[in-house]
Amino acid sequence: MHKLLDVISAIARFYMAYVWIHAGTAKLGKHMEMTQAITAYQIFTPEWSGYLAQLIGPLEIAGGVFLLLGLFLRSAAKVSSVVLVLFMIGIAQAWARGLAIDCGCFNVDGISDAQTMDYVKTLARDAGYLFLTGWTIWRPFRRFALYAG
Repeated sequence: MHKLLDVISAIARFYMAYVWIHAGTAKLGKHMEMTQAITAYQIFTPEWSGYLAQLIGPLEIAGGVFLLLGLFLRSAAKVSSVVLVLFMIGIAQAWARGLAIDCGCFNVDGISDAQTMDYVKTLARDAGYLFLTGWTIWRPFRRFALYAG
């Protein structure tokens, strides 16, 4: 049973590292598209959307690198959980308000009708990510960690 829990912990840590790094790198060099995606949520002003567009990608990459390298695993997973919950709240409020938007998660090439978010699928995916992140908080995979702290 201990080995199975180790395998689940390894999958949770390394898969979420991949998710964050993949999501962050998809945003690099796409400031205008990210600003438009964030503005579409109708939460922030265009100015704040621009600031967030510059920050989100690099911060996602940093979080993924922390998980990948095993730096402050529980703390990195806690921050990851908070970010996921905030993303889920943003998505849920857009759905509740009837906004037809693209989440801007992994592909920010601009919005079209074909790219309008499937809210149920996106929230279910993020709930799965939240589970994996919670698993890392509960039982971090410390093997190959530089500083699991």
